[in-house]
Amino acid sequence: MSETLTEAEAAAELERLATEIARHDALYHRDDAPEITDAEYDALVRRNRDIEAQFPDLIRADSPTHRVGASAAEGFAKSRHGVPMLSLDNVFEPNDFADFAARIRRFLGLPADQALPLVAEPKIDGLSINLLYENGRFTRGATRGDGLEGEDVTANLLTLASLPRKLAAPCPARIEIRGEVYMTRADFLAFRALQVAALAARDARRSAGEKLGDNIVVPVNPRNAAAGSLRQKDARVTAGRALNLFAYAMGEASEAPAATHAEFLDRLRAWGFSVNPLSRLLPNEDAAADFQAEIATARPALDYEIDGVVYKLNDLAWQQRLGFVGRAPRWATAWKFPAEQARTVLLNIDIQVGRTGALTPRAIMEPVAVGGVVVRHATLHNEDEIARKDIRIGDTVILQRAGDVIPQITGIIDDNAHQAREPYAFPTRCPICHSHAIRPEGEVVRRCTGGLICAAQQQERLIHFASRNAMDIEGLGAENIIALHAAKLVATPADIFRLANHRDTLATWEGWGNRKITKLLDAIEARRGVALERFLFALGIRRIGAQNAKLLARHYGSFEHWRARMVDARIIGSEAREELGAIQGIGPAIAQELVEFAAEPRNLEALDDLAAEARPAPATTTATTNTAFANKTVVFTGTLTTMTRDEAEAIAERLGAKVTKSVSKKTDYVIIGEDAGSKAAKATELGVATLTEAEWRAMAVG
Repeated sequence: MSETLTEAEAAAELERLATEIARHDALYHRDDAPEITDAEYDALVRRNRDIEAQFPDLIRADSPTHRVGASAAEGFAKSRHGVPMLSLDNVFEPNDFADFAARIRRFLGLPADQALPLVAEPKIDGLSINLLYENGRFTRGATRGDGLEGEDVTANLLTLASLPRKLAAPCPARIEIRGEVYMTRADFLAFRALQVAALAARDARRSAGEKLGDNIVVPVNPRNAAAGSLRQKDARVTAGRALNLFAYAMGEASEAPAATHAEFLDRLRAWGFSVNPLSRLLPNEDAAADFQAEIATARPALDYEIDGVVYKLNDLAWQQRLGFVGRAPRWATAWKFPAEQARTVLLNIDIQVGRTGALTPRAIMEPVAVGGVVVRHATLHNEDEIARKDIRIGDTVILQRAGDVIPQITGIIDDNAHQAREPYAFPTRCPICHSHAIRPEGEVVRRCTGGLICAAQQQERLIHFASRNAMDIEGLGAENIIALHAAKLVATPADIFRLANHRDTLATWEGWGNRKITKLLDAIEARRGVALERFLFALGIRRIGAQNAKLLARHYGSFEHWRARMVDARIIGSEAREELGAIQGIGPAIAQELVEFAAEPRNLEALDDLAAEARPAPATTTATTNTAFANKTVVFTGTLTTMTRDEAEAIAERLGAKVTKSVSKKTDYVIIGEDAGSKAAKATELGVATLTEAEWRAMAVG
């Protein structure tokens, strides 16, 4: 569907998807209370990825492609992973899988007939876990969380009989082992029956006048049962639940325990871990389709839930070269099973207002059970989509569960009453502030003109600013932001850092004791001096994604330099404008958004007010100081023969270099491949140092 979108439609869709996916991430990873099925969530992420691939300049600061899971819940200590626990990209059909294999070959520069041995593993639908072993002994276990840090559930994990407490020699001195905690279907049904009975007994006692709590939860599927059971504050509760563990991956390791993934799985078995017995080494990617069909046939008879098959490149050295892009590895993918459709009745259409003022319609439906999860809401995209499908309140609608945005209404059942229902009239005023909602010519999105007077936009901007992937202010979630904003204590991001001035007022609020206030103010204070890339991300400038914020921070180095160059870049044809456009990954649309932001005096006033309070720290590089390319600006031109351009650029960035698209007097090196053109000539003209591919390899990889 993304191929038919205009740029404006794509931007609006990415905005809606970012909000929707973030909400589902929190429901799934933090609250164990998903509203949609895994297939529905996967299709949301897939559509987001497809649109970003078609419109790379529109990638947002809060893009789901740069986020994993949700932040750790309060009540558990946080545990940082030695190596991030990232997510997987998904495929849904043979052509998608063929593209996955082709991307590996392109990146590694492999010939078309080069076999790609893969390990295929059924994808267990449970709770991802990270297990740390030091000197052979289990010392800590944590949930995935946001991918960087999760919840320390060591005590609960120790109740699992399937968890080895000690690894037999030989084993690395330090190793993280990843796996999935799950509950079998039979154990889930037995546990659910007990919870239903306990709930009925509680309600009966309440009817008799007893005052009882609401701590009985009836899980809707095995995944929720496993997650809820492992994340109990009392490990004795976890011990009473039937939980199992499959191990399947490695995180940080002091030394490599194997040369291939298949050998690593054998090592896991030798250490006493359960490894899925259906896992199989495939000779090449052509064998994947047959394996996928085989597992799909066996799926109904399995005593545990799976939602697809994970395919991993077997060669660990190749995995290391391929690395990661965004939040996912290049060397693995999850081939998901197709899902189904459902029908329900559209009860109403709710208009949501995003932080950029975009009005997005959301369907409110009669709850419908889809794959064991109750779905109540679905996207309607925009007013043109409603009109095209002629969706009217009261219609029986069809929910599409695979291949597009999920849950998404794909059509209606044209019953005899459809024509008698009123066509839906999209509002022309903002439902929050009642300002005019206009639709510029050529755009599909209607936006509120209220700007800073619109509470929805102010709140959403503040929520984004304080969010996990932005300033990461612990305790300043959406609920508290809304309360502070309503009380007129916080209207701008800078106001957050002046909240200590209102301590006496906060102390009068119900539920805001001294401990809570102190904890919040300390958390705010701790975020002064935050990294420049987070600061830029938190500003919420349209089209500035997390990855682009990193690129900008790395290129400009400091807030002061970035601000000055953005102001200078307002002049078309200026050196600053050309420099901005030359940054690898920053396209014309993104550059235009930055320039327009800097062109508004009120933005600069608010920016300076915030910077004085937050004091963003200069960017740092992860490269070692003795690398020849640390903090150097490099350009690749021509065709490389010993590695692909993608791999060369990735290596340069790992060495601390800034990779740009065009040559200027600020370029340090131009690496010249075969058939180099104008960039090589310009390097000579400007006196920029040039390197042959052989010289580049000698300096970069030895």
